Amino acid sequence: MELFRCLFCVMVVVVLVCDVAAQPHWMLPVQKHQPQQPKVPPAAAPFDKCQVERHEKIQCGTEDITAEQCENINCCFDGRQCYYGKAVTVQCTRDGQFVVVVARDATVPHIDVDSVSLLETNDPSCTPVDYTAAFAIFQFPMTACGTILKVEEQDYVVYENHMSSSYEVGVGPRGSITRDSHFELLFQCRYSGTAVEALVMEVNEVPPPMPVAALGPLRVEMKLGNGQCHSKGCFEEEAAYSSFYTPADYPITKVLREPIYVEVNILERSDPNIVLNLEHCWATSNPNPNSLPQWDILVDGCSYHDDRYLTTVLPVDGSSGLPYPTHHKRFAVKMFTFVDQNTFTPQKDTIFIHCATAVCYPSSTNSCEQSCHRQRRAAVTEVSQSQKALVSSGEVILTPSAPNTKSKR
Repeated sequence: MELFRCLFCVMVVVVLVCDVAAQPHWMLPVQKHQPQQPKVPPAAAPFDKCQVERHEKIQCGTEDITAEQCENINCCFDGRQCYYGKAVTVQCTRDGQFVVVVARDATVPHIDVDSVSLLETNDPSCTPVDYTAAFAIFQFPMTACGTILKVEEQDYVVYENHMSSSYEVGVGPRGSITRDSHFELLFQCRYSGTAVEALVMEVNEVPPPMPVAALGPLRVEMKLGNGQCHSKGCFEEEAAYSSFYTPADYPITKVLREPIYVEVNILERSDPNIVLNLEHCWATSNPNPNSLPQWDILVDGCSYHDDRYLTTVLPVDGSSGLPYPTHHKRFAVKMFTFVDQNTFTPQKDTIFIHCATAVCYPSSTNSCEQSCHRQRRAAVTEVSQSQKALVSSGEVILTPSAPNTKSKR
């Protein structure tokens, strides 16, 4: 596992004005027992930052603070005690101290308060002065911990600092994930001759995931186009997909370097948002996709760069007339034959084409586009095995002469 910083958060934050002394105006609760599981309010209930379990309450201000004074520093009052709520609370003291209290419940899902820190971590005074399972408490001078001093109009002196959380990332062989909340907080204390203001300046929200429809096992098919041009101005690559070989037509015959027009498409799905991607396409000399020898045709949806006759990936868009163009992928590969690896003499006169496919779900961070013009391509979102499928073509036979539409052995 590795720890990373991130600039995004989903937080409940507080903006307040306060005028308190530099003494620690927080107090840890007496822990009589450790809860097995915190109580969670019903999902339909509105969020109330003051709904803090009794054993988790931390004193805010002095013990003799009034309800009005408690509210003025944006803490919660239950009739007996002033305490911090389920939020990120920033307070400024008259003698130049930051007090920042971060609640576990300030994020959804809840944040690990042990992971919260100021950006300046080399100074021991910049670490939390204390924390519980529900709160992390920071108190530090405004001249320390990387605080930036600014002078603004109207005779304001501004002290600005940042706070962030680390989050745990699981790194696997084909992708990385995190399940932790994470945030970065920009906050200020503004001083003038008559006032002290604490401001939370910046909160960036994580965009919600896009909905996914029509989940279920992925079924795909592979077809070889046999359409031909019969009019002037016709484009062979477009005409080829106007009709396809049927199962009764196989095996079909091709001469060397004659294009084989391949289409792979999703079956029985009507979700217009999903995208079919070809992870890997290759050829073998028999129907077994795991047999040897093999020759790569597409790698990560792009032409195999070590092939002198590069496979042509053909676009499929709205002009194709297909109801769901993103459910289809097309490419053209020139006919070849396998040769002996030692003597380089032609050995196999048949090929079978195979493709490993996957469904991709577009999001704000992944367009699902398999770009073949970048040296470093964006990682494709990992999908479950039920959303992957292997598909193969029928037999294609090499012939030394011009092929017929159909050939039987």
